[in-house]
Amino acid sequence: MIESRAWEFRVSCQVAPEEQVCVVGNCDSLGMWDSQRVIPLYSENPSMYSEETVWSTSVQIPLSGVEYRYCVCIILEGRPGLHDEQVVVVRRWETNMLPRKIPDGVSNVAEGNVEQFGLYGGYERVDQGWLVKDSVVQFRLCNSTLYNDPIMLFKKKYQNKNVRVKVTPIDLINSPHEPHMGGIDESTDFDISSLHINTKPTWPITEVAVMKEGLCKFHQQDQFGVVCNNGDYVVIQCRMLKPDSNVFLCDFYIEDSREEIPCYLGCSYILPSNMKENYGVATLPITSPKHIPVGQLTVHYMVVYPMEYGGDMSVSYAHHWKDSWKGLEVGHRGAGNSYHSESKSCANIRENTVASLKYAAEKGADMVEFDVQLSKDLVPVIYHDFHACIALKRKKEQDKTDLLEIPIKDLTLSQLQALKDLSHLLEGTPCDILTYCDHEDMVYHKKEQGLSRFCDEEFEDHQPFPTLQRALECVPLTCGFNVEVKWTMQLRDGTYELQHPFELNHFMDLIIKMILEHSGKRKIVFSCFHPDICTMLRLKQNRYPVMFLTQGISEVWPPYEDQRTSSIPHAILYAVNADILGINVHTEDLMRDHTQMKIALDNNLIVFCWGDDNNDQENIKFLKKAGLHGIIYDKIDEYNTKVKKESIFLCEEREAEEEMMNASQAEGAVITKSSTSVCLQSTGGMANFSEMAAPLASESDFGKPASLNGTQNIATTSSHCMDKVECNGDHCQCSHCKPTSFSGILTSE
Repeated sequence: MIESRAWEFRVSCQVAPEEQVCVVGNCDSLGMWDSQRVIPLYSENPSMYSEETVWSTSVQIPLSGVEYRYCVCIILEGRPGLHDEQVVVVRRWETNMLPRKIPDGVSNVAEGNVEQFGLYGGYERVDQGWLVKDSVVQFRLCNSTLYNDPIMLFKKKYQNKNVRVKVTPIDLINSPHEPHMGGIDESTDFDISSLHINTKPTWPITEVAVMKEGLCKFHQQDQFGVVCNNGDYVVIQCRMLKPDSNVFLCDFYIEDSREEIPCYLGCSYILPSNMKENYGVATLPITSPKHIPVGQLTVHYMVVYPMEYGGDMSVSYAHHWKDSWKGLEVGHRGAGNSYHSESKSCANIRENTVASLKYAAEKGADMVEFDVQLSKDLVPVIYHDFHACIALKRKKEQDKTDLLEIPIKDLTLSQLQALKDLSHLLEGTPCDILTYCDHEDMVYHKKEQGLSRFCDEEFEDHQPFPTLQRALECVPLTCGFNVEVKWTMQLRDGTYELQHPFELNHFMDLIIKMILEHSGKRKIVFSCFHPDICTMLRLKQNRYPVMFLTQGISEVWPPYEDQRTSSIPHAILYAVNADILGINVHTEDLMRDHTQMKIALDNNLIVFCWGDDNNDQENIKFLKKAGLHGIIYDKIDEYNTKVKKESIFLCEEREAEEEMMNASQAEGAVITKSSTSVCLQSTGGMANFSEMAAPLASESDFGKPASLNGTQNIATTSSHCMDKVECNGDHCQCSHCKPTSFSGILTSE
């Protein structure tokens, strides 16, 4: 009996040197969606690398149920001392929600049809790769009020000339005798024409972006690097396997209007010892070929390592957003901020508790926003502030209480949950409750006005510091989560919100791991005020979308040091550069200049908004009319104007179930009328339902996010074509569109 068939994959695609088109799919011969098991295709015209060409290969596949995607990769063969096994680096890949599907029971070897990379079903979707085995080192050259200019040259004759910088990673283990790619010797005279520069993009890959319109996407370095003058914001990104064994050579050139080729100035070396904490700022000398100091380099650096898992290519929601998902009602910290400066906006349920999240879902919130950080024992917990105030009795004056401000990071989960959050303070002033409550083991929020005591506070769901896992398990799955990752930022005055609590990569891995393990079919969006955290969230996982939180120009909040946070236009440039879903802007800044919304939409960004201005029904209506995709506000039980208090995702789930039921019943009726249905009819009309629903039910299992061991999954979307009939987008009533969600087909609980 024949159990497999030959299938020839042929696709047209343009790639760079050393890149290779590959295919991956849901069967063992196609790698089971594992990025490290992709099947390489081979160019039918190897000499045409600079042009689009056809890539092909033949694979034995199962007779039915085969789905697949194309991707562009760099395949690194094993090298002793560096990596023993083959490593596949995904550069870009097809991310249409519905994978390509091979017709059952046929072979195409004799046909030779050519597919188009990224385009099928009438839609095109190609996303950049993420980190699986490789790492990223980013260098930022930017002006700051707190640090030196990124490039300072000592001689006045260089002051008004363009300076160019080029970064080249050098592997110390495998190239110990070739520390300088340019071949510059130690002679006193140097002729740049003798410098041999390899312009071919080889591994490791170094790309550059400038935070300007049209330049903010990463691209290959020019032969003499990128211009970096004062005022420019330059990001240089190196993708490699082992950053710890590399130094980074920075070559500097001076442009001269009288010369066609820039003049070589000197170089700096960024050593692994300069990047011990994986995140920070380094200042290094620039030395001439004569070994004379000619300037100084100040660079912000970040090292991003891959997680221990995450090679699943079955589906990605990183850029998935349906057209119908507009004006979403997002509950701020659940049902609202309970420590608000204005008592009218204070929620009646303590913020960032399971009870608050559940209550918001009950009152029709489409999503809830909450804050996640780590306890001392590395457990992701939900709490907004970096500090809590613990009440302590004085030794000799038992009737008086002092407050000790302590970082959340310095208390274990058991210590946090042993505290009783019974009352709060406004800037350190005790409430009346202090006169009749036991002060021992009490924790206070620093900003409180309104209720001094919450109802039902003795119940577990109302307790502060719930774990992220508990929230994922207890809140209805039809309520989406906007998970704000809390990480300290530096203010423009030089102070930090909190001294760096953990190693950044480990901190991120623990939170992402928890989400991937327990998210189920829930819709998840990551967000953070720190742009580098957003970059890490995008690079470390390919499952869920990321949004950049920005306060922009504000009279309410003190400004951050990072230039990318200073305005909505800067936030837009960053979001395009980092290849994330969108931005979450401060409504104060947005309402100051409404045209900023159009700029974001023109860049295909999803836009949420936050801020006290949202706590007004008229403002909420205006923001929805302006096209905001999500509005985050307090007291969602009062300001939500929905006639029926249900989330849009709950409605979609119900419609999906009805569609599946109707389709199954219709199919059952056809079978009943057929000449072969006599025995089926005798068991009753519904006896046939399980048989007809089985294919859809099994597909829903594929729609759920994969477990960390690489379980395969498939998801559907409105972007597809079935039986050569194009789907009708978000208004389509077919069984593949209505169930769409971040995690695939929705099923009943």
